Amino acid sequence: MMDRQDIDQLAQRLVSLVPNGLAQAHQDLRTNFGDVLAQGLRRLDLVTREEFEVQSQLLARTRAKVEALEKRIADLEAGAGT
Repeated sequence: MMDRQDIDQLAQRLVSLVPNGLAQAHQDLRTNFGDVLAQGLRRLDLVTREEFEVQSQLLARTRAKVEALEKRIADLEAGAGT
């Protein structure tokens, strides 16, 4: 997930789009944008690249084990049939 610094930078970019006539509201908008972005990202239930890679590796190992077990079962069944 994005860290707070990334969220603050994105909020600042959004605030920079607000017309200068609302300059006094910039800090309030920045805070509100940051909070809304953080809350929205939490609801998305995102994972970091590192977490994704760990789960991908775990899945690959599990898949290899399942394939090995399927082969072993097939070999045992073939041996039992003779």
